[in-house]
Amino acid sequence: MFHGAITALITPFRDGQLDEVALRNIVRWQIDQGINGLVPVGTTGESPTLSEAEHKRVIEITVEETNKAVPILAGAGSNNPVEAVTYSEYAYRAGADATLHVAGYYNRPNQVGLYQHYKHVHDNTQLPIIIYNIPPRSIVGVEVNTLAQLAEMPRIIGVKDSTGDLTRPIRERALIHKPFCFLSGDDVNSVAYNVGGGNGCISVSSNVAPKQIVELQQLCAEGKFTDAMHLQDKLFALHSALFLEPNPAGAKYAMSLLGLCTEECRLPITALQDSSKAAIRQAMESLGLL
Repeated sequence: MFHGAITALITPFRDGQLDEVALRNIVRWQIDQGINGLVPVGTTGESPTLSEAEHKRVIEITVEETNKAVPILAGAGSNNPVEAVTYSEYAYRAGADATLHVAGYYNRPNQVGLYQHYKHVHDNTQLPIIIYNIPPRSIVGVEVNTLAQLAEMPRIIGVKDSTGDLTRPIRERALIHKPFCFLSGDDVNSVAYNVGGGNGCISVSSNVAPKQIVELQQLCAEGKFTDAMHLQDKLFALHSALFLEPNPAGAKYAMSLLGLCTEECRLPITALQDSSKAAIRQAMESLGLL
């Protein structure tokens, strides 16, 4: 279901409120640019600072504007499995295609606890689940053997891998014997991840350069890794500039230059320094985006 270039959508704000018009425009623009899937209310969507009503509204708008053109992977993760179930059930009712689940942050369970968390969510919801494995943010990570055990559940269909360990898709594919989505969570290593057996990337940079990220992932799918490497070299300055300061401040500033939204983020994410803005603008100009 999920492959290629999948955008981890920003959540646009204006004067402190959800900018619904901008969100609708962004979703339509992403589809027009050829994106393969969308992820609302993930990390890049500033989900920790959205109210429950805003969280649900973002999913609803994304589903409405997409109108089945591409699959929707709705962020529904929580360190509280009860909350994760609640958001998952709303995503199902809203018409999303699957849910993305991070777990373990702050309460720091062991592998048994992580397994039981995901099992609880799986057994009490209806949509397919992609596990979001991001130890830099959650402190605890889903180990290879644990992921293989989780993959035995019928509706756990993939992983978003932000571990930075490029051996992961190789080791996980050796243990998972069913169709499974192996998605990089890091634009910088997405080509290398695909070489190891991945089939796509949940991308931040595709908020800004969706057409180029789609092309990059298509080259990988066709096995044209040398061509993909050359395109990745061109995109590297953009990937790096967007993360000079905490995400999604960089992506939102870049999108403001494209006229898609304001650069407004919610605290504790703050406005970019001028030096970061200059680096982003330069990277965009070098790609012909401005």
